[in-house]
Order: sequence, then structure tokens, then C-alpha cells
Amino acid sequence: MKLVEFFAQNEIDLDLKAETKEEALREMVDLLGVGEKSEELYGLLKKRENLGSTGIGKGVAIPHCRSLVVDRLRVVYGRKEKGLSFGAVDDKPVHHLFLIVAPPVEISNQYLPVLGKIAQFCKNPKNLSRLDEVQSAADFFKVLEQADV
Repeated sequence: MKLVEFFAQNEIDLDLKAETKEEALREMVDLLGVGEKSEELYGLLKKRENLGSTGIGKGVAIPHCRSLVVDRLRVVYGRKEKGLSFGAVDDKPVHHLFLIVAPPVEISNQYLPVLGKIAQFCKNPKNLSRLDEVQSAADFFKVLEQADV
């Protein structure tokens, strides 16, 4: 299982417009294209964030939840070049957001392994520097493939 396999080209936004954490979560949910269910999903993510920020530091946040809104594991990437306040553990702005949503019962049970792979990928400063420079979804996929996660 390679991390790149969980992303779709139309679920990557390299220029998030959000100015707040809440706006960023909404934009990320919109990328999933779940229509009228987006409000429900946003509410679950907000509830998860209220338990503790998913901003893991070094400019990265990995908001995640389980929901019946999706029928399979979905992963979305968004980038905010100038960063935004996310309540991250290091109190620094977040530039890279990886949203993970999985159904409550998942036969493949990939939710936690994918969360772990994203965290592992983001621990490497070179990977984050490369993400800062990507200009297209194709570039994003190359970075993931070259990182070998």
C-alpha cells in the first residue's frame, strides 16, 4: 500500500482560500464532493477538532474522522501558502492539510495505517519543502511517489 494510491487528482487544492481553521475544513470537505452531506461531515470534523487540534506541528494538520458520509477511505490534500492558525501543537501556522475520512466499519482497515503514513511522510522536512514547491496535482503525485510512503 502506497500513500499515493489514496489520492485523486480532483481532491487536491494547492491554493486554499481559507483564512480560518473552520473555512479550511469546509474547503477540504468540499473537495470530497459529498454534496448535501458536507454539513454533516464538517460537523464531525469540528467535533473532532474540539477534542484537540489535529495540527501536528511543522506546518501540518491531519484532520480526520469516521463517517457514514463516505463508503470508502478518502484522503484530500490542501495547501495554504501563507499558512493559517490551526491551534497546532507548536503554535505555528499550518500550510499543509491532509483530510482523512473513512466509514465507521472498514473491511480493509486502512484508516490508521494511512494516518500513520501521512504523519511519517510529514516528519521529513524535505517532503514538506517539496510540497511547498509543487505547481500541479501531477507534481504532488511525484512528490508522494519519490518519498516512497
